[in-house]
Amino acid sequence: MRDAADLSLAYSPGVALPCQEIVSDPSKAYLYTAKGNLVAVITNGTAVLGLGNIGALASKPVMEGKAVLFKQFGHVDSIDLEIDEADPERFVEIVASLSPSFGGINLEDIKAPDCFTIEQALSSSLDIPVFHDDQHGSAIVVAAALKNATRLLGKEIASLKICASGTGAASIACLQMLLLLGAKKENIYVSDSKGLVVEDRLSSIDPWRAQFAQKADARHLSDVMSDADVYLGLSVAGALTQDMVRKMASNPIVLALSNPVPEISPELALSARPDAIICTGRSDYPNQVNNVLCFPFIFRGALDCAAFTINNAMKLAAANAIAELASKPLARCQLIPNPFDARLLPAVASQVALAAMETGVARKPISDIDAYRKSLSQMKV
Repeated sequence: MRDAADLSLAYSPGVALPCQEIVSDPSKAYLYTAKGNLVAVITNGTAVLGLGNIGALASKPVMEGKAVLFKQFGHVDSIDLEIDEADPERFVEIVASLSPSFGGINLEDIKAPDCFTIEQALSSSLDIPVFHDDQHGSAIVVAAALKNATRLLGKEIASLKICASGTGAASIACLQMLLLLGAKKENIYVSDSKGLVVEDRLSSIDPWRAQFAQKADARHLSDVMSDADVYLGLSVAGALTQDMVRKMASNPIVLALSNPVPEISPELALSARPDAIICTGRSDYPNQVNNVLCFPFIFRGALDCAAFTINNAMKLAAANAIAELASKPLARCQLIPNPFDARLLPAVASQVALAAMETGVARKPISDIDAYRKSLSQMKV
Protein backbone atom coordinates (compact mmCIF):
# COMPACT_ATOMS: atom_id res chain seq x y z
CA MET A 1 0.00 0.00 0.00
CA ARG A 2 1.71 3.11 -1.28
CA ASP A 3 -0.77 5.97 -1.35
CA ALA A 4 -4.27 7.21 -0.59
CA ALA A 5 -5.67 5.56 -3.71
CA ASP A 6 -4.47 2.16 -2.50
CA LEU A 7 -5.91 2.86 0.93
CA SER A 8 -9.30 3.73 -0.54
CA LEU A 9 -9.34 0.42 -2.41
CA ALA A 10 -8.22 -1.64 0.56
CA TYR A 11 -10.70 -0.05 2.94
CA SER A 12 -13.42 2.57 2.59
CA PRO A 13 -14.91 3.24 0.10
CA GLY A 14 -13.39 0.46 -2.02
CA VAL A 15 -14.61 -2.42 0.12
CA ALA A 16 -18.25 -1.45 -0.38
CA LEU A 17 -18.44 -2.97 -3.85
CA PRO A 18 -17.34 -6.53 -2.91
CA CYS A 19 -19.62 -6.35 0.13
CA GLN A 20 -22.57 -5.60 -2.15
CA GLU A 21 -21.53 -8.37 -4.52
CA ILE A 22 -21.46 -10.88 -1.65
CA VAL A 23 -24.91 -9.74 -0.51
CA SER A 24 -26.21 -10.54 -4.00
CA ASP A 25 -24.24 -13.78 -4.32
CA PRO A 26 -22.71 -15.26 -1.13
CA SER A 27 -20.48 -17.58 -3.16
CA LYS A 28 -18.48 -14.52 -4.23
CA ALA A 29 -16.98 -14.45 -0.74
CA TYR A 30 -14.63 -17.10 -2.13
CA LEU A 31 -13.59 -14.69 -4.89
CA TYR A 32 -13.27 -11.41 -3.01
CA THR A 33 -12.05 -12.52 0.44
CA ALA A 34 -9.56 -14.87 2.10
CA LYS A 35 -12.36 -17.28 3.08
CA GLY A 36 -11.45 -19.88 0.46
CA ASN A 37 -8.00 -20.54 1.90
CA LEU A 38 -8.71 -20.01 5.59
CA VAL A 39 -9.24 -22.81 8.12
CA ALA A 40 -10.11 -22.36 11.79
CA VAL A 41 -8.32 -24.71 14.20
CA ILE A 42 -10.84 -24.93 17.03
CA THR A 43 -10.73 -26.58 20.46
CA ASN A 44 -12.08 -26.32 23.98
CA GLY A 45 -9.00 -28.04 25.41
CA THR A 46 -10.89 -30.93 26.99
CA ALA A 47 -8.69 -33.73 25.59
CA VAL A 48 -5.24 -32.49 24.63
CA LEU A 49 -2.94 -35.31 23.55
CA GLY A 50 -0.79 -36.45 26.45
CA LEU A 51 -2.08 -33.66 28.69
CA GLY A 52 -5.81 -34.30 29.11
CA ASN A 53 -8.36 -31.63 30.04
CA ILE A 54 -6.15 -28.56 30.36
CA GLY A 55 -8.74 -26.02 29.26
CA ALA A 56 -8.94 -23.57 26.40
CA LEU A 57 -6.09 -21.17 27.18
CA ALA A 58 -3.45 -23.79 27.98
CA SER A 59 -4.23 -25.59 24.72
CA LYS A 60 -3.32 -22.53 22.65
CA PRO A 61 0.31 -23.57 21.95
CA VAL A 62 -0.93 -26.86 20.48
CA MET A 63 -3.42 -25.09 18.23
CA GLU A 64 -0.84 -22.54 17.12
CA GLY A 65 1.48 -25.42 16.24
CA LYS A 66 -1.29 -27.00 14.20
CA ALA A 67 -1.74 -23.74 12.30
CA VAL A 68 1.98 -23.73 11.49
CA LEU A 69 1.70 -27.25 10.05
CA PHE A 70 -1.26 -26.25 7.89
CA LYS A 71 0.83 -23.48 6.36
CA GLN A 72 4.09 -25.41 6.11
CA PHE A 73 2.75 -28.55 4.48
CA GLY A 74 -0.49 -27.50 2.77
CA HIS A 75 -0.06 -23.76 2.12
CA VAL A 76 -3.34 -23.33 3.99
CA ASP A 77 -3.87 -20.18 6.03
CA SER A 78 -5.33 -20.89 9.45
CA ILE A 79 -6.10 -19.29 12.76
CA ASP A 80 -6.44 -20.96 16.14
CA LEU A 81 -9.58 -20.39 18.21
CA GLU A 82 -9.66 -21.63 21.80
CA ILE A 83 -13.25 -21.61 23.04
CA ASP A 84 -13.84 -21.72 26.78
CA GLU A 85 -17.01 -23.80 26.62
CA ALA A 86 -17.35 -27.45 27.67
CA ASP A 87 -21.07 -27.81 26.95
CA PRO A 88 -21.37 -29.45 23.49
CA GLU A 89 -24.56 -27.66 22.45
CA ARG A 90 -23.24 -24.26 23.40
CA PHE A 91 -19.90 -25.04 21.76
CA VAL A 92 -21.71 -25.88 18.51
CA GLU A 93 -23.65 -22.61 18.67
CA ILE A 94 -20.46 -20.59 19.12
CA VAL A 95 -18.58 -22.31 16.30
CA ALA A 96 -21.56 -22.05 13.96
CA SER A 97 -21.79 -18.31 14.63
CA LEU A 98 -18.12 -17.90 13.65
CA SER A 99 -18.25 -20.15 10.59
CA PRO A 100 -18.99 -17.54 7.87
CA SER A 101 -15.39 -16.33 8.19
CA PHE A 102 -13.84 -19.64 7.17
CA GLY A 103 -13.54 -22.04 4.28
CA GLY A 104 -13.19 -24.98 6.65
CA ILE A 105 -13.09 -25.98 10.31
CA ASN A 106 -10.55 -28.33 11.88
CA LEU A 107 -11.76 -29.52 15.28
CA GLU A 108 -9.02 -30.52 17.69
CA ASP A 109 -8.54 -32.06 21.14
CA ILE A 110 -12.19 -32.32 22.19
CA LYS A 111 -13.09 -35.14 24.56
CA ALA A 112 -15.18 -38.14 23.54
CA PRO A 113 -18.08 -38.63 23.20
CA ASP A 114 -18.65 -34.85 22.90
CA CYS A 115 -16.43 -34.72 19.82
CA PHE A 116 -18.76 -37.06 17.93
CA THR A 117 -21.91 -35.06 18.59
CA ILE A 118 -20.15 -31.74 17.97
CA GLU A 119 -18.76 -32.80 14.62
CA GLN A 120 -22.06 -34.33 13.51
CA ALA A 121 -24.02 -31.22 14.48
CA LEU A 122 -21.64 -28.84 12.73
CA SER A 123 -21.25 -31.00 9.62
CA SER A 124 -25.00 -31.27 9.16
CA SER A 125 -25.68 -27.57 9.65
CA LEU A 126 -22.75 -25.83 7.92
CA ASP A 127 -21.86 -25.61 4.23
CA ILE A 128 -18.09 -25.83 4.74
CA PRO A 129 -15.88 -28.84 5.57
CA VAL A 130 -15.79 -29.78 9.25
CA PHE A 131 -13.05 -32.27 10.11
CA HIS A 132 -12.15 -33.61 13.55
CA ASP A 133 -8.51 -34.45 12.96
CA ASP A 134 -8.11 -36.59 16.08
CA GLN A 135 -10.69 -38.91 14.57
CA HIS A 136 -10.26 -38.81 10.83
CA GLY A 137 -6.63 -37.80 10.44
CA SER A 138 -5.63 -40.78 12.56
CA ALA A 139 -8.06 -43.06 10.73
CA ILE A 140 -6.81 -42.09 7.27
CA VAL A 141 -3.15 -42.71 8.11
CA VAL A 142 -3.95 -45.99 9.91
CA ALA A 143 -5.92 -47.10 6.86
CA ALA A 144 -2.97 -46.30 4.60
CA ALA A 145 -0.58 -48.25 6.84
CA LEU A 146 -2.88 -51.26 7.08
CA LYS A 147 -3.56 -51.23 3.36
CA ASN A 148 0.16 -51.47 2.65
CA ALA A 149 0.81 -54.02 5.40
CA THR A 150 -1.82 -56.36 3.99
CA ARG A 151 -0.50 -55.80 0.47
CA LEU A 152 3.00 -56.68 1.62
CA LEU A 153 1.83 -59.82 3.43
CA GLY A 154 -0.67 -60.95 0.81
CA LYS A 155 -3.59 -60.78 3.27
CA GLU A 156 -7.14 -59.63 2.56
CA ILE A 157 -8.61 -56.93 4.78
CA ALA A 158 -11.99 -58.67 4.75
CA SER A 159 -10.50 -61.74 6.42
CA LEU A 160 -8.50 -59.95 9.13
CA LYS A 161 -9.19 -60.55 12.80
CA ILE A 162 -8.69 -57.17 14.45
CA CYS A 163 -8.27 -56.57 18.19
CA ALA A 164 -8.34 -53.00 19.43
CA SER A 165 -7.73 -51.37 22.79
CA GLY A 166 -9.22 -47.96 23.38
CA THR A 167 -12.62 -46.51 22.53
CA GLY A 168 -11.80 -42.83 22.25
CA ALA A 169 -12.34 -40.62 19.24
CA ALA A 170 -9.35 -41.87 17.26
CA SER A 171 -10.00 -45.55 17.93
CA ILE A 172 -13.67 -45.47 16.92
CA ALA A 173 -12.88 -43.48 13.76
CA CYS A 174 -10.08 -45.88 12.83
CA LEU A 175 -12.38 -48.87 13.17
CA GLN A 176 -15.08 -47.17 11.11
CA MET A 177 -12.47 -46.41 8.44
CA LEU A 178 -11.35 -50.05 8.40
CA LEU A 179 -14.96 -51.05 7.78
CA LEU A 180 -14.95 -48.77 4.74
CA LEU A 181 -11.80 -50.55 3.56
CA GLY A 182 -13.61 -53.88 3.76
CA ALA A 183 -13.01 -55.20 7.28
CA LYS A 184 -15.89 -57.19 8.76
CA LYS A 185 -17.50 -56.00 11.97
CA GLU A 186 -17.85 -59.57 13.21
CA ASN A 187 -14.05 -59.87 13.08
CA ILE A 188 -13.41 -56.80 15.25
CA TYR A 189 -12.94 -57.05 19.02
CA VAL A 190 -12.69 -53.87 21.07
CA SER A 191 -11.79 -53.27 24.70
CA ASP A 192 -12.09 -50.23 26.95
CA SER A 193 -11.08 -49.59 30.56
CA LYS A 194 -13.75 -52.01 31.78
CA GLY A 195 -12.83 -54.88 29.48
CA LEU A 196 -14.10 -56.32 26.23
CA VAL A 197 -17.03 -54.51 24.63
CA VAL A 198 -19.72 -57.21 24.54
CA GLU A 199 -23.46 -57.26 24.05
CA ASP A 200 -24.34 -57.71 27.72
CA ARG A 201 -22.74 -54.31 28.38
CA LEU A 202 -24.97 -52.47 25.90
CA SER A 203 -27.07 -50.79 28.58
CA SER A 204 -24.02 -49.05 30.05
CA ILE A 205 -22.05 -47.91 26.98
CA ASP A 206 -22.48 -45.13 24.44
CA PRO A 207 -23.67 -45.86 20.88
CA TRP A 208 -20.22 -45.34 19.38
CA ARG A 209 -18.79 -48.22 21.39
CA ALA A 210 -21.99 -50.23 21.14
CA GLN A 211 -21.66 -50.58 17.37
CA PHE A 212 -18.65 -52.86 17.96
CA ALA A 213 -20.14 -54.97 20.76
CA GLN A 214 -19.53 -58.67 20.23
CA LYS A 215 -21.62 -61.60 21.36
CA ALA A 216 -18.94 -63.33 23.39
CA ASP A 217 -18.30 -64.88 26.78
CA ALA A 218 -14.79 -63.42 26.91
CA ARG A 219 -14.28 -60.40 29.14
CA HIS A 220 -10.76 -59.24 28.33
CA LEU A 221 -8.92 -58.49 25.11
CA SER A 222 -6.25 -61.03 26.03
CA ASP A 223 -8.95 -63.72 25.87
CA VAL A 224 -9.55 -63.10 22.15
CA MET A 225 -6.02 -62.38 20.91
CA SER A 226 -5.44 -65.90 19.58
CA ASP A 227 -4.84 -65.77 15.81
CA ALA A 228 -5.48 -62.02 15.64
CA ASP A 229 -4.01 -60.52 12.48
CA VAL A 230 -4.05 -56.91 13.67
CA TYR A 231 -3.70 -55.14 16.98
CA LEU A 232 -4.82 -51.51 17.01
CA GLY A 233 -3.83 -49.62 20.14
CA LEU A 234 -5.05 -46.12 20.91
CA SER A 235 -5.15 -46.45 24.66
CA VAL A 236 -2.36 -46.48 27.26
CA ALA A 237 1.20 -47.68 27.66
CA GLY A 238 1.45 -51.34 28.59
CA ALA A 239 -1.98 -52.32 27.25
CA LEU A 240 -0.39 -54.94 24.97
CA THR A 241 1.84 -57.60 26.53
CA GLN A 242 4.37 -59.92 24.94
CA ASP A 243 2.14 -62.89 25.78
CA MET A 244 -0.71 -61.28 23.84
CA VAL A 245 1.57 -60.68 20.85
CA ARG A 246 2.73 -64.30 20.94
CA LYS A 247 -0.90 -65.44 20.55
CA MET A 248 -1.36 -63.53 17.30
CA ALA A 249 -1.43 -65.01 13.79
CA SER A 250 1.66 -65.27 11.61
CA ASN A 251 3.13 -61.94 10.51
CA PRO A 252 1.03 -59.96 12.99
CA ILE A 253 0.43 -56.26 12.35
CA VAL A 254 0.86 -54.25 15.56
CA LEU A 255 -0.24 -50.61 15.55
CA ALA A 256 0.76 -49.40 19.02
CA LEU A 257 -0.18 -45.74 18.70
CA SER A 258 -0.41 -44.46 22.26
CA ASN A 259 1.75 -41.37 22.77
CA PRO A 260 4.30 -40.68 24.07
CA VAL A 261 4.70 -44.29 25.24
CA PRO A 262 3.15 -46.98 23.01
CA GLU A 263 1.06 -49.91 24.25
CA ILE A 264 4.15 -52.06 23.70
CA SER A 265 7.61 -50.97 22.61
CA PRO A 266 8.77 -52.17 19.19
CA GLU A 267 11.69 -53.89 20.91
CA LEU A 268 9.43 -55.96 23.15
CA ALA A 269 6.99 -56.74 20.34
CA LEU A 270 9.74 -57.92 18.01
CA SER A 271 11.37 -59.90 20.80
CA ALA A 272 8.11 -61.80 21.24
CA ARG A 273 7.38 -62.05 17.51
CA PRO A 274 10.26 -61.36 15.10
CA ASP A 275 7.78 -61.69 12.21
CA ALA A 276 5.67 -58.74 13.41
CA ILE A 277 5.16 -55.49 11.51
CA ILE A 278 5.17 -52.57 13.93
CA CYS A 279 3.75 -49.04 13.68
CA THR A 280 3.86 -46.42 16.42
CA GLY A 281 3.04 -42.75 16.81
CA ARG A 282 6.66 -41.85 17.44
CA SER A 283 9.15 -40.27 15.07
CA ASP A 284 12.10 -42.24 16.46
CA TYR A 285 10.74 -45.55 15.10
CA PRO A 286 9.87 -46.62 11.55
CA ASN A 287 6.26 -46.45 10.35
CA GLN A 288 5.20 -43.40 12.33
CA VAL A 289 1.43 -42.91 12.11
CA ASN A 290 1.33 -39.12 12.06
CA ASN A 291 -1.73 -37.02 11.24
CA VAL A 292 0.43 -34.47 9.45
CA LEU A 293 0.48 -36.96 6.57
CA CYS A 294 -3.18 -36.15 6.08
CA PHE A 295 -4.82 -32.99 7.39
CA PRO A 296 -2.90 -30.30 5.43
CA PHE A 297 -3.46 -32.12 2.17
CA ILE A 298 -7.07 -33.18 2.60
CA PHE A 299 -7.95 -29.55 3.40
CA ARG A 300 -5.87 -28.31 0.46
CA GLY A 301 -7.91 -30.45 -1.92
CA ALA A 302 -11.23 -29.63 -0.25
CA LEU A 303 -10.58 -25.88 -0.27
CA ASP A 304 -9.38 -25.75 -3.86
CA CYS A 305 -12.65 -27.17 -5.17
CA ALA A 306 -14.68 -25.30 -2.52
CA ALA A 307 -16.13 -28.54 -1.15
CA PHE A 308 -18.95 -28.11 1.33
CA THR A 309 -18.01 -31.25 3.26
CA ILE A 310 -15.28 -33.87 3.61
CA ASN A 311 -17.07 -37.14 2.95
CA ASN A 312 -16.02 -40.78 3.18
CA ALA A 313 -15.00 -40.91 -0.48
CA MET A 314 -12.57 -38.05 0.09
CA LYS A 315 -11.14 -39.73 3.19
CA LEU A 316 -10.66 -43.00 1.31
CA ALA A 317 -9.03 -41.12 -1.56
CA ALA A 318 -6.57 -39.58 0.91
CA ALA A 319 -5.78 -42.97 2.46
CA ASN A 320 -5.24 -44.58 -0.93
CA ALA A 321 -3.00 -41.75 -2.13
CA ILE A 322 -0.85 -41.92 1.01
CA ALA A 323 -0.57 -45.69 0.73
CA GLU A 324 0.40 -45.50 -2.93
CA LEU A 325 3.30 -43.15 -2.22
CA ALA A 326 4.86 -45.53 0.30
CA SER A 327 4.42 -48.57 -1.91
CA LYS A 328 7.37 -47.59 -4.08
CA PRO A 329 9.32 -49.41 -2.68
CA LEU A 330 7.17 -51.15 -0.07
CA ALA A 331 8.91 -52.64 2.96
CA ARG A 332 8.11 -53.68 6.53
CA CYS A 333 9.77 -50.53 7.82
CA GLN A 334 8.31 -48.28 5.12
CA LEU A 335 4.54 -48.66 5.11
CA ILE A 336 3.82 -44.93 5.05
CA PRO A 337 5.74 -41.96 3.64
CA ASN A 338 7.74 -39.38 5.53
CA PRO A 339 5.80 -36.16 6.32
CA PHE A 340 8.42 -34.17 4.38
CA ASP A 341 7.87 -36.21 1.21
CA ALA A 342 7.17 -33.49 -1.37
CA ARG A 343 4.89 -35.85 -3.31
CA LEU A 344 2.24 -35.80 -0.59
CA LEU A 345 0.79 -32.39 -1.43
CA PRO A 346 0.11 -32.98 -5.15
CA ALA A 347 -0.84 -36.64 -4.74
CA VAL A 348 -3.22 -36.42 -1.79
CA ALA A 349 -4.80 -33.02 -2.49
CA SER A 350 -5.54 -33.84 -6.12
CA GLN A 351 -7.16 -37.17 -5.29
CA VAL A 352 -9.24 -35.57 -2.54
CA ALA A 353 -10.43 -32.85 -4.93
CA LEU A 354 -11.20 -35.46 -7.58
CA ALA A 355 -13.25 -37.51 -5.09
CA ALA A 356 -15.14 -34.37 -4.05
CA MET A 357 -16.02 -33.65 -7.67
CA GLU A 358 -17.01 -37.24 -8.40
CA THR A 359 -19.35 -37.31 -5.39
CA GLY A 360 -20.92 -33.94 -6.15
CA VAL A 361 -19.75 -31.94 -3.15
CA ALA A 362 -17.47 -29.49 -4.99
CA ARG A 363 -18.82 -25.98 -5.57
CA LYS A 364 -15.93 -25.10 -7.86
CA PRO A 365 -14.91 -28.15 -9.93
CA ILE A 366 -11.33 -28.21 -11.16
CA SER A 367 -11.40 -28.50 -14.95
CA ASP A 368 -7.90 -29.92 -15.44
CA ILE A 369 -6.88 -32.19 -12.58
CA ASP A 370 -3.48 -32.93 -14.14
CA ALA A 371 -2.64 -29.23 -14.40
CA TYR A 372 -3.84 -28.79 -10.81
CA ARG A 373 -1.59 -31.62 -9.65
CA LYS A 374 1.35 -30.08 -11.49
CA SER A 375 0.72 -26.68 -9.88
CA LEU A 376 0.75 -28.29 -6.45
CA SER A 377 4.01 -30.09 -7.18
CA GLN A 378 5.64 -26.71 -7.74
CA MET A 379 4.78 -25.53 -4.23
CA LYS A 380 7.60 -25.87 -1.72
CA VAL A 381 7.14 -27.89 1.47
